Amino acid sequence: MANVQSRNSISLCKLKCSAAVSVAMMAFPLLSHAQQAANQADEPTTLEAIQVSGDLLGTGLQNSVKRYAGARTVVKKEEIENSGAASISDVMRRIPGVQSTDNSGSAGSAVSLNIGVRGLAGRYSPRSTVLLDGIPMAVAPYGQPQLSFAPVSLNNIESIDVVRGGGAVRYGPQNVGGIINFKTRSIPTGSEAVGDVSVRQNDYSKGGSNTQYSAFAGKQLENGLGFAVLYSGMSGSDWRVGSDEKVNDIALKFRYELSPTSEIYGKFSYYDVTSRTPGGLTTAQYNANPFQNTRPTDFWSGDRTAFDIGYINTISDTQEFEIRTYYNESNRQSTLFNNTNKTDIDHQPRSYQTLGIEPRYTQRFTIGNTTNDMTVGYRYIRERGDDNKFSEKIATGIATAQTTVDNSTDAHAIYIDDKIAFGAWRITPGIRFERIKSVSSDRTTGKSPEIKNNEPLPSLNIAYLLTQDITLFANYGTSFGTIQNFQLAAPVAPTTPLKPELARTTEAGMRWQNKSFSAELTAFNIRFDNQIQSVGSGTSLSYYNLGKTTHNGIETAFDYTFDKAGPFAGLNAYFNYTYTRATLESGITAGNDVPFYARNTDTVGVRYNVGNWGLNLSSTHQGKQFADEKNTVAESIDGSNGVIPGFRLWNAQVNWKVPNQKGLEILGGVNNLTDERYFTRTTDGNRGKLVGAPRMIYLQARLAF
Repeated sequence: MANVQSRNSISLCKLKCSAAVSVAMMAFPLLSHAQQAANQADEPTTLEAIQVSGDLLGTGLQNSVKRYAGARTVVKKEEIENSGAASISDVMRRIPGVQSTDNSGSAGSAVSLNIGVRGLAGRYSPRSTVLLDGIPMAVAPYGQPQLSFAPVSLNNIESIDVVRGGGAVRYGPQNVGGIINFKTRSIPTGSEAVGDVSVRQNDYSKGGSNTQYSAFAGKQLENGLGFAVLYSGMSGSDWRVGSDEKVNDIALKFRYELSPTSEIYGKFSYYDVTSRTPGGLTTAQYNANPFQNTRPTDFWSGDRTAFDIGYINTISDTQEFEIRTYYNESNRQSTLFNNTNKTDIDHQPRSYQTLGIEPRYTQRFTIGNTTNDMTVGYRYIRERGDDNKFSEKIATGIATAQTTVDNSTDAHAIYIDDKIAFGAWRITPGIRFERIKSVSSDRTTGKSPEIKNNEPLPSLNIAYLLTQDITLFANYGTSFGTIQNFQLAAPVAPTTPLKPELARTTEAGMRWQNKSFSAELTAFNIRFDNQIQSVGSGTSLSYYNLGKTTHNGIETAFDYTFDKAGPFAGLNAYFNYTYTRATLESGITAGNDVPFYARNTDTVGVRYNVGNWGLNLSSTHQGKQFADEKNTVAESIDGSNGVIPGFRLWNAQVNWKVPNQKGLEILGGVNNLTDERYFTRTTDGNRGKLVGAPRMIYLQARLAF
């Protein structure tokens, strides 16, 4: 134990020293701006407009990333297209503090979304509040926050907004891993119709190929009605044998201007996906052929129908009211080979219905020399669903009786925050109160365990606008994770009732942004207490509160565009690096790294535009990971355990705007330029080694009109 404490102390000292050095390096340019800040002291400080919905309709996130009081990154469509990304996971790996891993039974498929932030669990993204146009993406945000079914397509996305800290008091229930908002393409504001179509062919050096296609059309009519139709699809296979996939994602967005200050807006959407998942390989199978498929019967599928509608009124320069409601129905099915008895195929069909409503009101007022934007809001979410399971004998096709568990959750959240502005300061205290009731009823046993949670969650965000370009920030936030459906239905060990998972996050940093240069430095610390852990398996599976983890580190990001009049005109260079120390704090593994997370990640790249041509070269790196809490190095026979080596991938792209062909652009590129062979592992029922994507060559044509 003494050695563990000594090792922790040394590591913590290194981290603090690294932070001090980084802050000192960033401080040099600040000194040069100190006099500028003093000269601006007598000038009026620009106060953001009260409207908080604009770019991110309905999310409540301020439009200005530059002045946001926390670590935040927005990736826009042009950056996504220039990166050559084939999936959302490809984009997420480029964001500081974020890692996307495929350590799940649906690894490599378009079904799930696996995002880990700052060392938190990434398998199915359970620790972040993930939104689609400001609406929770999870089929049951409280009862099943895991994104084992994620109804989102990259080609329909206009921007990805990632708030990495837990300081945004309005969002929950689980925001210890921040808030991630995927914004779909916006309705045009001009009177002329706008649209585009694209087709992309992806060919892997191993495995198969697939085709991605998308279409967009929209228009703003003179009578105040605006609309847009979005479609994104994919068919073909990935790099594993028998990894066929088919995706359809369609949406109709609308808005109607009721008055110069108010409008109604909404969206109808439908999403379906079917994906065959080859699954994990044993060490011997991987060594023989890492791209083979030993589970040809396995597949995942799902569909979702959704509708949302909202009303917003910027009543005056000092008042804004918004209300939105949404409803969605989701169905998810997994058919997986039983790895234990090897004679059955397990079927798990599930259905969910989620209804939400959220009104909020913002009022601006002054007290002395301070301006206050106070927002009060209420959110109600009603979840209903059923989890079903049955097994089928491979030899005979005979199925067992189906078991069904009915789940219900009613959750109420009230929040209030006040953005206080005086001089160059922006201070936002806030609190959210959650009141939750969940019931899980087993039709077979007749048992209906119930749990109620009442939790106050305070936060405090502070920003100081040092200059027009530089913002200093610090924040504190409290987050919690609710008792989930499958945890509620299982026994508890010991018999003490489960408590929600609690986390406390603090971060501090600075952001520098002007027309040609941007930089960000953030230091963070997360203390995650009361994590729910499982013991046993199968019929003896039970849950208890024990796990504690600590996550701290540094995130940096730099971007520079060279002067258009200089010798490097047209050149842009960017770089980010994240160091995360995420360790276990409970039990015999205290001091070890959390599984499936790398301490070091970075992205580096350059882009060069000349005439109608654009060239892009970039690289992402991920350090080594462990697959278990013991940090086992030796590889297991089944391939599910052992160290996961780090790797670096290189991507290259060229795009050409065809002369005399208005709106036509051709893009081509290579992902994993060097054909690096890398892998991850999965420890679920589909356990084993999972090879990463090999070299992929792609060609895309896009026509805008």
